[in-house]
Amino acid sequence: MSLWLLNHFSTFTLAVVVVGGAVVLAVAGSVLARRRYPSLAEGEHNDMVGVTLGMFGAIYGIILAFVIVTLWTQLESTQTVVATEATDVALIARDAAAFPAPVRARLDGALSGYVHGVVNHQWPLMRAGAPDYNATAGSLQAVFDVLQSYEPKTAREEVFYEEAVAHLNDVAAQRRARLTMAEQQLPPLLQVLAFGGALVLVPLTFLYGMRRMRIQLLFVACVAGLIGFSLLLVVVLDRPFAGELSVSPEPYRQGALAPYWSESPNVTPNEPSSAVPAEENTP
Repeated sequence: MSLWLLNHFSTFTLAVVVVGGAVVLAVAGSVLARRRYPSLAEGEHNDMVGVTLGMFGAIYGIILAFVIVTLWTQLESTQTVVATEATDVALIARDAAAFPAPVRARLDGALSGYVHGVVNHQWPLMRAGAPDYNATAGSLQAVFDVLQSYEPKTAREEVFYEEAVAHLNDVAAQRRARLTMAEQQLPPLLQVLAFGGALVLVPLTFLYGMRRMRIQLLFVACVAGLIGFSLLLVVVLDRPFAGELSVSPEPYRQGALAPYWSESPNVTPNEPSSAVPAEENTP
């Protein structure tokens, strides 16, 4: 559900729905509670309610802070993995300049097929939360095949050959890490604590009575708005490849990889023959 919302609505729209909805529901609930129990306006239970709110608020604040920091760290780690993978592919392309022209042409073709497969085929799948481990496997194997079938002739070629092989091994490792991160999401227990805690804390504010209704509604609305915005961050950061704040595939189009996008991609037999159209809001 969160993936569908992130991929079909802008962050601003989600903010209006989540934060605005939380405020409206909280204000409506406070009004109904005050009408149902007029004695709440006297504030006779404010001492007990205040202590309870403080205790629950502190615990819930720690939980939300932990969740948001964890998700933000996960997003930054995913960006680093993507940038590192793209950098390693670019370094292989640069190392290929030391090889004979036929080998360089084969290697460039395999690398071109790989970066096109990552951006055009794998990225939409990752945005949908269903990465395909077999996608781009053929083009990556093609790169391995080129290097495994070539025997360096000079000391210069041997140096660049070793560097290319090392970078290719790193690409395989970063690819696995990227696909794993595309499947990750907040554990169900933390989801229950994050969203269930809001269902406990916000109604508690209804019990804190104030004589002037406007002041009480302002108090309830502020608490609900803060919690709603925090939950919005949880939803937006939970999926690193979905939504407007998602990780971008641009590193695969830049630097030494840019020439691969000026011509039609070379696609291996194991890869789709045409690019899969990106979903709405593709970064």
